[in-house]
Order: sequence, then structure tokens, then C-alpha cells
Amino acid sequence: MGKLAGRTAIITGASRGMGASHARRFIAEGAKVLLTDLRQEAGEALAEELGPNAKFIEHDVTSAADWQRVVAAAEEFFGPVNVLVNNAGILGVMAKTADVTEEDYLKVCDVNQHSVYYGMHAVIPSMLKGGRGSIVNISSIAGIVANYGFPSLAYVASKFAVRGMTKAAAVEYGPDNIRVNSVHPGFIMTPMMVEATNEEGGDALLQIPLRRIAEPEEVSNLVLFLACDESSYISGAEHVIDAGMTAQ
Repeated sequence: MGKLAGRTAIITGASRGMGASHARRFIAEGAKVLLTDLRQEAGEALAEELGPNAKFIEHDVTSAADWQRVVAAAEEFFGPVNVLVNNAGILGVMAKTADVTEEDYLKVCDVNQHSVYYGMHAVIPSMLKGGRGSIVNISSIAGIVANYGFPSLAYVASKFAVRGMTKAAAVEYGPDNIRVNSVHPGFIMTPMMVEATNEEGGDALLQIPLRRIAEPEEVSNLVLFLACDESSYISGAEHVIDAGMTAQ
């Protein structure tokens, strides 16, 4: 029996990159998964690949109303939600503070930070009905340290916020058997990283003690651990997966 057998999960930003990797791993471990993203064609193709225990729904994570619709769909398809992976995110404009526009700042915070609030707000009532839950909020090493290679006040602010929101929710809902943790990846070989750096690795390798970029599946191992009962006494913690970058 899989580590997530009998669980219903929602994974945002699931059409590619880390989100798609998490979805594949969850399905392999017996979960029923609702994949969400704005990339409808890619999301539907992935759900079809993963089989009957996967469904896709187009989803704007910055919309509270959309979140209510997604949770209702998950319950209709599979039952009360037991696992939420807030994976959707953007880098936004890489610029120093004085060069970041208000529009750019708010867009990054909407996608990276406010969506985490909307997600937890919408999903927790479903978890309460089911009697248990695990929420995994994907932050970044930019939620641990500000100097990680790319200047971006908005990105750093949003990822530090996710770290704090995770701790607050963990304290509030621990008595209800709902665990909340954050994951802080370093450089991961995803389309978003390649688009941001215009290369597959390059100078980024010089910042990494292990001298390699991680594969998404390596992050999925950690996300699975936090979602399943093997981490039953872990909550309110940040989990760094960065090959030692923040140790320097």
C-alpha cells in the first residue's frame, strides 16, 4: 500500500516542473490528486497520463473564488482534502528595490504569498471535516536568506512571508491534527529556472557546494515525506533542500 493511499491532494502549479513531479510521485504512492494550473493543455495532458486518480482543473491561485471552486471540485471528485501542496509561484522581475514597480511587486506577492493564504483558507475546512491534514507550502531559499544570486525584493518578501504564514497556521491548527510545513528549494532544474537564467546551470553551479542542480524529483521526495505519516510529528518547520547553499 502506498504512503498516501486513501488521501486526497491538491497540487497547484502542477502542469510542469516541480508541481508535475510532485503529482507523479503522489499518484505512485496511492493518492488521488487534483492538479491545478493556468496552463490548461499541459495540465490536462498530465492528468490523462497519470490515470483515473488524477484530475485537472484550470485555476487562478490569486482568486479566492477560484480556490473555493477548486476545493469543491476536489471534494466532488475524491472526497475531503487531506493534503495541499501550495506549489504555484513566479520569480517576477529581477531588479533592485528602487527599480521594482508597484505593479511588479504586487503581482509577485499575489502569486507567491496571497495564494498561500487563499489556499489554506479554502482547504482547512475540508481537512477539518476529514479529521486530518498536511499542508506543504513551497517557499525558497529566498525565504531563508536574501542574497541567493538574483536581486528581487518582491520574491524575497513573498517567500519570507510564506515561511511565517506556515508557522502561524501550524500553531493554530495543530490541535486539529493538521500539520503545516514549508519547503525551501535552492536551484532546481525546472523550466522556470532555465527561463530565469537563460542557461541550464552555468554560473549557478559555482554557488552550490554539491556542484550540481537538483532534479525536481529530489524535492518531491521531501514533499512526499511531509505529506505522509512518516513525518507525523513534524509541523511548523522550514525544510531547506539546497545542497548546502545557505550553509555558506
